[in-house]
Amino acid sequence: MNPAPIDAHEPWMRRLHADTGYLLYRLGLRSGQLFNSSLQESGLRLRHYAVLRFLATSDGALQRELSARLGYDPSAIVGLVDDLEKAGFVERRPSPDDRRSRIVVLTADGRGFLRDTDEAGQRVTDELLDPLADDERETLHALLLRLAEARLA
Repeated sequence: MNPAPIDAHEPWMRRLHADTGYLLYRLGLRSGQLFNSSLQESGLRLRHYAVLRFLATSDGALQRELSARLGYDPSAIVGLVDDLEKAGFVERRPSPDDRRSRIVVLTADGRGFLRDTDEAGQRVTDELLDPLADDERETLHALLLRLAEARLA
């Protein structure tokens, strides 16, 4: 049995939609769902993409650095890196600074996957932001970036 469609004009829905935090939460969930759907065939998820995207900007990182920078629990990072290593997208190498530590490095296959995934991510963003004009998209992005830099740093 399918649930009844939600009428956005119902009083309870209007009150929820008056809450900017709730709207950000719901749109974030929707964005994650769409992005994860685009990754479904690969068996990876948005969290894996975040690790790859971070590694693409560095020469490698310790797992504890990935955890701190991405805001993921250290035990979650171990599983994510394991998944990415099995896929051939990253490899663990001895750290040049401390042979007891291992750094995680993006492989050539990982870079290729990331390029393909970036294109899928752009399609998801385009679908999500379809109701907005180009200048509105730019404004929204600038405002979200400002919030993220102030609150997630």
